[in-house]
Amino acid sequence: MQLSDREWLARADAAQQGAMLKLLTQGAAERIAADWDFLARPGQRAPAGDWRIWLMMAGRGFGKTRAGAEWVRGIAEADPAARIALVGASLGEARSVMVEGESGLLAIAPHWARPAYAPALRRLTWPNGAVAMLFGAADPEGLRGPQFSHGWADEIAKWAGGEAAWHNLMMGMRLGRDPRVLATTTPRPVPLVRSLVARDGDDVAVTRGRTADNAGNLAPGFVAAMTAGYGGTRLGRQELDGELIEEVEGALWTRALIEQCRVVHVPGVLSRVVVAVDPPASVGGDACGIVVAGMGGDGRAYVIADASVAGVRPEGWARAVAAAAMVHGADRVVAEANNGGAMVESVLRAAEKTLPVKLVLASRGKVARAEPVAALYEAGRVAHRGAFPELEDEMCGLLAGGGYVGPGRSPDRADALVWAMSELMLGKMGEARVRGM
Repeated sequence: MQLSDREWLARADAAQQGAMLKLLTQGAAERIAADWDFLARPGQRAPAGDWRIWLMMAGRGFGKTRAGAEWVRGIAEADPAARIALVGASLGEARSVMVEGESGLLAIAPHWARPAYAPALRRLTWPNGAVAMLFGAADPEGLRGPQFSHGWADEIAKWAGGEAAWHNLMMGMRLGRDPRVLATTTPRPVPLVRSLVARDGDDVAVTRGRTADNAGNLAPGFVAAMTAGYGGTRLGRQELDGELIEEVEGALWTRALIEQCRVVHVPGVLSRVVVAVDPPASVGGDACGIVVAGMGGDGRAYVIADASVAGVRPEGWARAVAAAAMVHGADRVVAEANNGGAMVESVLRAAEKTLPVKLVLASRGKVARAEPVAALYEAGRVAHRGAFPELEDEMCGLLAGGGYVGPGRSPDRADALVWAMSELMLGKMGEARVRGM
């Protein structure tokens, strides 16, 4: 966990705190209480390097607004010639969040360097002469004409003006020796955000962060409650973890489809449970996909666990399969035998000799096998009990007609899912046993 100097001091013992406080005069204590270098976590500080655009892409509550306001404050106090653009999604949001908000420029300004605010003129003026002007991205033409040395663009992922407002802002960055822009946003896969992320390492520096990083400054229990309600889902990964989650054109599964198929609990009991295995082709190669699914009394199949493992030898993944089968009371272990044949079964039985192993051979490619399973999702016949981010990322990387563009070299977890659903929904049903969940 990355801590600010203030957070570190708050966790120090009383002796350390007392020793440091003795070194401070009243004036020095007042100054350090407003010193952003003392207050900021590492992820909230401007990155080093020769960047033109700093993209801070993080979850809600990370402290993006505070970081943006402090960055602007630091520039204004250091450079009387600074001319700064403050651009919100709308002019109203620029005022209420960036300037007048709890973490806005007026709230964080120390009394000795507080800017004069003229709302009617949409302008802040610092005692040394630095000036900031407010704009709304909903009116892109308002940014045509003015020129600036710096800019703070807030929540660019929801700008109605989108790229038009951004282009007008960038064309106005022509004052001073080193014009720079900070863009703060919760990630969404809109064209503007995607184009900036693609330039990371060139003229763009990207900072990422999670809501949990700022837990010490949020209401008690907030992070735990949000994680319990949204952890692992697309919404949670985007809004809490700050991940940029993109849809792949032509994918068999979309994020929206998977979200529609998500449930918190399995109704009733499962009449049958299978553990499906996609063994890695080599030791230390791809992951071993291990997915547990069951048949509900309502006729739907439920994915109940992703027990996949990576970087282990055959005896390691075999033990993981045996553990999953024992924990979930599996009727059947379905294992692909194209790579290894009888060796796969022998490794599994070495881990647990009573495993009910069934070997299956793939006569078609991964995508061809996955297409009828994707159709089951579209028909509402499959559900996920909870969230499985790594599995779902692979599912959304399988392309209709062939090809894979998801994480890793191979969709091992997704392939195991396909075997599980094929056994439960597309093949002959075995003898039913009933168990509680």
